[in-house]
Parts: sequence; C-alpha cells; structure tokens
Amino acid sequence: MTKEPHSSAPDSEDDVVTPGTLYLVGTPIGNLEDITLRALRTLKEVDLIACEDTRQTMKLLNHYGIEKPTISYHEHNELTRAAELVVHLERGDNIAMVSDAGMPGVSDPGYRLVALAVRHHLRVVPIPGASAFLSALVASGLPTDSFHFGGFLPAKEGARRTMLEVIRSSSRTQIFYEAPHRIVETLRDIVDILGPERHVVMAREVTKLHEEFLRGSAASVLTQLQERADIRGEITLLIGKADDSVAAPASSKSIVKRIRELMAAGQLDEKAALKQAAREFGLSKSATYREFQRDK
Repeated sequence: MTKEPHSSAPDSEDDVVTPGTLYLVGTPIGNLEDITLRALRTLKEVDLIACEDTRQTMKLLNHYGIEKPTISYHEHNELTRAAELVVHLERGDNIAMVSDAGMPGVSDPGYRLVALAVRHHLRVVPIPGASAFLSALVASGLPTDSFHFGGFLPAKEGARRTMLEVIRSSSRTQIFYEAPHRIVETLRDIVDILGPERHVVMAREVTKLHEEFLRGSAASVLTQLQERADIRGEITLLIGKADDSVAAPASSKSIVKRIRELMAAGQLDEKAALKQAAREFGLSKSATYREFQRDK
C-alpha cells in the first residue's frame, strides 16, 4: 500500500457543486464527533439524504441541527429504491447516501445505487469518514503493510471453516466482521483450523463508550470470552498472518498417500492415521479427513 499524497489546495474539483451528484458520506461508527467538516457541509447542502435507517440518521442530523428530507434505502428496498433515486439525480437533485455507521457500501447497502448511477453517467463523489475495520486494524498491533478485508464471516459452520482453511497459510492480516452471538464458536474454529497460537485481535465497540481490544493467541482470547455470560456490540475480528514455519498446503494426493502408508504398516487404524497425518502436514484433523474422504 502506498502513502496517500497530500494536497496543497484547500479545495478540490469534488467541492464544486454539480446538479445531479450522488455523495457517499461517511458517518460516525459510534462517537458522534467522528465526522468531517466536509461531511457536515455536504449533508446541509444536498436536496435529499438516503438512509439505511432514517431513525438512526435523524439522531445524527438532530445533533448537528441539520434539517433535510430523508428517504429510506436499505437491503430490503434497494432494488426498487435505487431506480427512484437515479430519477431524482437525473432531474438535478443532489443526494447524500449514508449508512447507519461508517462508509456506505462497506458491508452495508449502497452498491446497487452506485453501480446504477455510474451506468447512467451520473457524478458519484465519496466523502471519506470513519471505518470500523480500518480503525480496528491500525490499533490492533498486527501488521498493516498487507491485509485483506473479508466482510462478515459465513454464518454456517461448514462455510466458515472452509474460509478459514483458505487463509491458513496467508501472509496477510485478515479482517472480518462477526456477530457477537457467533464469536465464541468462530474462535473455536480458528483454534482448531489455524492453531491455538495464531495471533488474533477482537475489537469490540470501536469508538464507543465500552470500546475494547482483546489481543493474544486464539486460545487465550477464546478462554477470556468463554468466561463471559454475555457478549454484545459490534465486533471486528483480526487474524494475524501465518508464521513462516507454516508451510503451503500439501497436495491431496500426498496427504492420502501418507494416511494409507500409516495404515498399511499395520500399526494405526484409520482414525489414528488421520491424526498422525494431520500432525505431520500441519493441518487440522477436519481438513485431513475431508481430503481423505474426497479420494475414496
């Protein structure tokens, strides 16, 4: 990643008001002071504000004394509402799109409207603001030179474990959002698949009153969370890159071959051979079992 250039000019071309512009406005992810002067000015000047939840956005608007008409734009109506908003833009209305928190379109509604506006050759202007995953990353203590943001981890165990298998040997910091009611089972999967010593960071309620960072091995963070009766709040989960000692995944054929060799020696049954092969190849028992089953 390269460092962003600094501009000596106080204003840019994007600050010139052009009728029919869609502004993507970043809003606070918790602390209401985490909003830029440019974002506030944009919200005051546009003709309409498209909100993920109008009630949530009104708290922000009322806090800063902004009186502008709002319209709902969320995952359940964006297919039809995007077309309606493009009509407004083509008539010359300026629209600000906001999500409940952070940058619209990042694990939030927004993509359909932006894509449709681009197809209609309408002006789209980003107004940068707070971001949960970036805030968590820079405060995590994990390497920031190369990272991958994966949005929300799959809710279903099988799909989630498959994704963790994919990043097992990753040389980048991995960042995901996770629901509080799933964080414990997700950490169990991480311990099983990536290993108990894999470095993780759980960032909870970033920028809010009860902001918390738990840093350490997957096993230690899991233990801390298991001791709690209840876990609440917005969670960003960061997974450290693999140690250099973690080899690239072995081929399925070599894994299966080794299992059969161990069983042919007559000293180990299938279960024990799977466990031994998993240890030798540095894989989880579940991953080794899947490879063995595929070859049957």
